[in-house]
Amino acid sequence: MQHPTTVNAPNWSTREAQDADEHAHNLTNWQQEYDQLGGGRFYGRIDEVALEGCQLFREHTNRALRQQCNVWKDALWLGIPVQNADCRINGLPLSAEQLMCRPGERDFELITPDSFDIYGIVIREEMLLKLAEQQERRIDLTRLADSPRLSVNKGQLNRIRQILQQVLDLNARGLGSSQQRQLASEALLDLLDNSPQAEHNAPSYARRKQVVDRIKVLIHEQPDADLSIPELCQRLHVSRRTLQYSFESILGISPLQFLRSARLNQVRRTLSNPAPDSTVAAIAAQHGFWHPGQFARDYKALFGENPSETFKRVQRRG
Repeated sequence: MQHPTTVNAPNWSTREAQDADEHAHNLTNWQQEYDQLGGGRFYGRIDEVALEGCQLFREHTNRALRQQCNVWKDALWLGIPVQNADCRINGLPLSAEQLMCRPGERDFELITPDSFDIYGIVIREEMLLKLAEQQERRIDLTRLADSPRLSVNKGQLNRIRQILQQVLDLNARGLGSSQQRQLASEALLDLLDNSPQAEHNAPSYARRKQVVDRIKVLIHEQPDADLSIPELCQRLHVSRRTLQYSFESILGISPLQFLRSARLNQVRRTLSNPAPDSTVAAIAAQHGFWHPGQFARDYKALFGENPSETFKRVQRRG
């Protein structure tokens, strides 16, 4: 995975998308896949400033999403919702006094609601440690790597929100890259140097997450299988109540909603990059949708358009 390009001036960009998975690929040097959960047409926007060894962005999405994410190598990501929102990282709900933290090259999952905005800052670990040493501060990267959620003071969170918006604002484009990087890095050091508290998870969390993860593996291994809830319970040797509670606590949706949305999103990805001579009906069947009428209704309810519209749009581009 490439690192951000070294530049003498801020590398500013704004990218917009009408498809969740297309939007996922618009964030520079991240490996991502987005599944749309909220019904209706999608709109996403990313405002990004790429500096030497540092990336700042504000991301807006209008529909609820399940995001599979991976940050670039040897870096640290902090995610701060613009406003308090019902979001989860690796199945853990985020409170108003928490931010999200993940090291590079480590997969993580976000569940985000409709009309969601988030600030992100990614910085090379080497740069972060060097800045901390220069200012006689100590950053424990090992502890941060083990802490998807960090609890901090609300005032600190609001301060870094203001600074990140200042850097990203169009009026800030007159600042040189070194000035922008200094603003961001000092705010980041203030945040991390104040001993943010890591969260400890209850033993039941691991059991619930294991149930959800095993279902994800089944769907990946059998994309054309129309798996029912009773069948899933039998395969995992869990009760229907356990299955329901596991999904609601980890993903915030029911297992039935997850199964349907996961398969529909995979169909949309295939429709957006179809094999030669493929058809909508054949692609739907590959993902376990054997009743064309019901499939078309479910697809339109989730994405705000018929599957044939998606397919034709791709053909016109080709």
